[in-house]
Amino acid sequence: MVHHQGIATLFVACEQLQIRRVIHFSAIGVDRKTPSAFSETKLSGDKALMGGRDLDWIILRPSVVVGRAAYGASALMRGLAALPALPVMPNTGQLQIVLLEDVVRTVRRFLEPGAPARTIVELVGPHRHSFPEVIALIRRWYRWPAAHEIRLPNFVSSVMYKFGDMISLLGWRPPVRSTAEREIRRGAVGGLEDMQRLGLRPKGLPEFFASEPASVQERWFARMYLLKPAIFFVLSLFWISTAFVSLGPGWGYGLGLMGEGGVEGSSAALTVIAGALSDLVIGLAIAYRPTSRYGLYAAIAISSTYAVIGTILVPRLWADPLGPMLKFGRLSSCISQR
Repeated sequence: MVHHQGIATLFVACEQLQIRRVIHFSAIGVDRKTPSAFSETKLSGDKALMGGRDLDWIILRPSVVVGRAAYGASALMRGLAALPALPVMPNTGQLQIVLLEDVVRTVRRFLEPGAPARTIVELVGPHRHSFPEVIALIRRWYRWPAAHEIRLPNFVSSVMYKFGDMISLLGWRPPVRSTAEREIRRGAVGGLEDMQRLGLRPKGLPEFFASEPASVQERWFARMYLLKPAIFFVLSLFWISTAFVSLGPGWGYGLGLMGEGGVEGSSAALTVIAGALSDLVIGLAIAYRPTSRYGLYAAIAISSTYAVIGTILVPRLWADPLGPMLKFGRLSSCISQR
């Protein structure tokens, strides 16, 4: 819808409003191979612009774009560069990284009076790198030693891609999915002729890193990139497992605490069940991307509620050697920071 129907409607609107020049971003290689729905719909969007529209269109097909800011594939690469051991996927194609500043210069060139129109331009850098080579360049930029490479067998990488597909069913968009697998195998390379005809001489990734030293904040970002998914996974697992423990092996202990606080019989059982179900709902809400924010808020609220009720009914828990009440406070602090 975004790649094809959405922009096709936009092109019609530009034609109706007499907006002559349309600069459209596609992706490199979609005209050569379309291994995934991503490339197929990108190409359909290109054809919607070229096919009969009375517009001065320009289609830009960039390779992987890298700039000072971290986003998309470049953010993933920075996160992988922070790992002491780099997992290398099999059958990965070469990359011809293009710098964001060169993409911007190309757009500015097409905004000048008399700039050419009805043309397709591939945006690539001057050097071809393998995926591990790009990661190695980033590590040197961060002033870190080379990482040990672990070549993953096909079945392991296949499991990882399928796991990413499963995670995407929960509304998340992990970078390691079957779509990425098919696109990575194709690679992202092209020719420099289009940019050279425009008088543009793109810089390579080594030159960019040499002219833009990495900051402390960028090294911190790389180290913490994979921390976010780990936090969401652990928090979701924590609340879901708490629910099953409360209804299973911890049932008697929960009833004992309720009895110690003066709540017994069916009221105690219903309270334990209600608490367990609440924990389960919170865990599932955190796992599902559209509701994760509300799940985190609910986790803070119910943790605070547990702390207040526990203080009133069983104050000795504050002196427990395992510190269950103090852990609630640390958990709430962690959730609020997320």
